[in-house]
Amino acid sequence: MREENFTIIDDGSAASVPATVRDDQIRLDHADIKRALGWELKSEGFCREAACVPVPEASSVVTDAGVDLLQFARLIDRPLALDAEERAAYLGTSAGDRGEALATLQAPDFTLPDVEGKLHSLSDYRGQKILLVAYASW
Repeated sequence: MREENFTIIDDGSAASVPATVRDDQIRLDHADIKRALGWELKSEGFCREAACVPVPEASSVVTDAGVDLLQFARLIDRPLALDAEERAAYLGTSAGDRGEALATLQAPDFTLPDVEGKLHSLSDYRGQKILLVAYASW
């Protein structure tokens, strides 16, 4: 196992950190978890701002070899799309956060061009009834 650059994408931003890659197991240094994702390992567990998630004693999330990225994602209740061969991972939104967003029945804002290139944002039409048509070629 050797350290290689690994890209982690979270909340729309990408961070490149050194990681130890072995098959589908990605291990990062504690400091790189903080730098890339904002989670700091403390005595009470992994903390980000005021939220802390305890690390079970029997867990192998944290070892002398570093933090296992996949187990860390499970610990903080976030799905992880991992491509070890491409040295990249994407942390998705937690089920709880998605559930809260769906409870409002309000679509997230986005901006797209029309056929003439003029940009339209969904937020420009809040409070009005609109029809969204989505198309995919696959």
